[in-house]
Formats: sequence, C-alpha cells, structure tokens
Amino acid sequence: MKRDTYLLKIKNNIGKNYIFLGLSYVDLTRGLWMIWLTLRGFSLTQLGMMEGLFHLTKFLMEVPTGIIADLFGRKMSRVLGRIVFLGSLFILYYSRSFPIQCLGFSLSAIGYNLESGAGEALIYDSLKEIGREGVYKKIAGINNLIFEGGSIISLIVGGYCAHNLGYQWVFIPGMTVSAMSIVVAALFEEPTTIYEEQHRLRKMGWFKAMKEQTRISVQVIVDKPRIAFIILFTELVMMFITSLYYYLQTFWKGEGRNELQIGGYLALASVLSAAAGLLAGKIEKKIGVRGIILFFPLLLILSIWGIGLTDYSVIFYGITGFVDGVLFVAMQDYLNKLIPSERRATILSFQSMAFSLYMILFFPLIGLIGEQYGLQKAFFLLAVVATLMYAVYLIISSHADS
Repeated sequence: MKRDTYLLKIKNNIGKNYIFLGLSYVDLTRGLWMIWLTLRGFSLTQLGMMEGLFHLTKFLMEVPTGIIADLFGRKMSRVLGRIVFLGSLFILYYSRSFPIQCLGFSLSAIGYNLESGAGEALIYDSLKEIGREGVYKKIAGINNLIFEGGSIISLIVGGYCAHNLGYQWVFIPGMTVSAMSIVVAALFEEPTTIYEEQHRLRKMGWFKAMKEQTRISVQVIVDKPRIAFIILFTELVMMFITSLYYYLQTFWKGEGRNELQIGGYLALASVLSAAAGLLAGKIEKKIGVRGIILFFPLLLILSIWGIGLTDYSVIFYGITGFVDGVLFVAMQDYLNKLIPSERRATILSFQSMAFSLYMILFFPLIGLIGEQYGLQKAFFLLAVVATLMYAVYLIISSHADS
C-alpha cells in the first residue's frame, strides 16, 4: 500500500470512528435495563449481584483483552467486542433465568473490555501517525458529544418506546443498531505504529507475550507514578457517577415517575456532560489540570449530598453530568500523553480494571442498603463515603508526582 493511500485511510479512521461511536452509543436499553429486569421479577439485591458480576468479569478480563488489542490489532478487538455485546443483548431481552442473565452480564463485560482500551488506542495512534495528536482533546470532546447525544436519543426514544409501545420496541431496534456497528468496525485501518513491537512479542508465543506485555506495562506505570494516580482518581469519580446513574432510575421509578420522565432526567445530565466536554479544554486553560483534579471531585461530592438530603435529585444529578464531561476529556487527554503507543491499550485496560474494582466493592453494597433502608439513605451514606475518600485523596494528591 502506498504511503499516501495508507495515511489517507488512517485519517479516515477519525470520521469512521464518529459513525462507529454513534451506532455504539445508541443503545435504547441504556437507561432502562434495571427497570426491565425489575419488571421481570429480579430483586435489587439480584440486580446488584449482576452488576457486581459484570464488573468482576471486567476486572478479570481487562488486561487480557487489552493485550489482545496491543498484540493482534485494535480493529480486531473492536469487531469482537461488538459481536459479544450483541449476544449479551439477546440474553438480556429473552432470558428470565438469573444464572443466564449473569452469563449475559459477563458477556457484556467482555464486549466492553474488547472495545474500551482498543478504541481509544486506535484513534490516538491514528492521530500520532499523521502528526495530529495535539488535536486529541478536541476529538475527545466531539466523541463525548456523540456519546451524550447517543445517550439522549437512547434515553428519550427508549423511554417513549418502553412506556407507549412496549419493551420489544426497545430491544429489537437496539440489536439492529448494534449489528450495524459491527460492519463499521470492520472498516477501520490499523495503524502500523506498533507493528515492530507486535511482531517481536508474537514470536514469543501467546503466554510469554502476555506476560512480557504486562511486565513492561507495569514498569511504565512504576516509572511514571502520575499514570497510576490519574487512573485511580478518575475511575473513583466515575464509580460514584455510574452508581448514581443506575440507582436513581429505580429511585425515581419508586417515586412514581414513568420511563419517559426518567429518560428525560438522564438526558438532561447528558446534555450538560456534552457541553462540559466541549468546554473542557477552555476550563483546563483557566484552572489547569490540578485545578480540575481538586475542584470537580468536590463539586461531585456536594451533588451527592444534595441527592441524599434534598428533594432536588434531578438538579443535583444534572451537575454530576457536567463533572463527568470535564473529567472524561481532560483526564483522558492527559493520560494518553503519558503512555507509549506500544502499551496504550494494555495500560488503558488497567484504568478500566480500577473502575471495575471500585464497582465490585461499592455497587452491590448500595443495592443492599437501598433494599433494606431505602435508596435515599443509601445515597446519603454514599455521600459520607465520598467525603471521607476526598479527604484521603487531598492528602495523596499533595504528594503525587506532578
């Protein structure tokens, strides 16, 4: 392949990625799966166990799938991820069995694993290949806009379909769109940036290659402790935001809100997150990375207190959407600048692993407390935990390598 033709195809990865993300993020089940499974007779404790299993699987499979992306190609990893995720949607819709639903959640986790680090690594290294990695923050903001736009469409359309037409009009279109994303994933061009290192590791054999890739990736983090700090900080914040996202659905449903209203509340947070993602670069110029690291977690904690203590949960949840958008763009741009291309998908898988560990520890516990004492009391306790962690976090951040 001629160099000019290759570079053109690499450049086209950016546009193809926008289409791929649009299809991937239009998931009509996004804001409804907990309500759907509740209607099927599953308890809050069972839902917490399913979500806990999801994150346990993600935790165990993050590094192997990240290594697959680094050793065998980010494109292949994305295609496999979407195929596996589509299978999980079939199980979610059709199965009434708790063990089978657990299997479906595990498959969903593996699907996300295969996509998580691979997608970001594919785009960042595509930009490096054409000498434009400096615009990654802008592209990350657009990606977040697409994510939130897909969320808004999913939440509003999904809520309308579930409330007025029935849940078959949520799942069948969702599966169709997911299948379309597989086709788009197959059209990406793999960057050649890491071919030499891929070839070296493949000659070792599968097991030795995985071991060597893990060893070198861990060494990169040891040599650059700032990577570990950013990973642990970002994913702790995302754990709190994700827990609120899911349990507030059930909380609002218990207050008598219907699926369309709930979809609208979640869509509001998505709008704020999309706007924040586009503004993240300007915010960072004003207050710097350290300002973002210190201020936005505090804003999140105040919002959790508002949800736990007041009747204005919709407003305070909207604020968490703004926090999410700024942190997603600013921190991912900063993190990618610290990671070498040959280890990118693997180290980004460590990031997802940290998120899964947090969710394994906290998500089922929130469900159990919510079932026993009410979800608003669970949110109150979540605020207490977040406040204590922030105090510890301030101490650690003051000593982190800048």
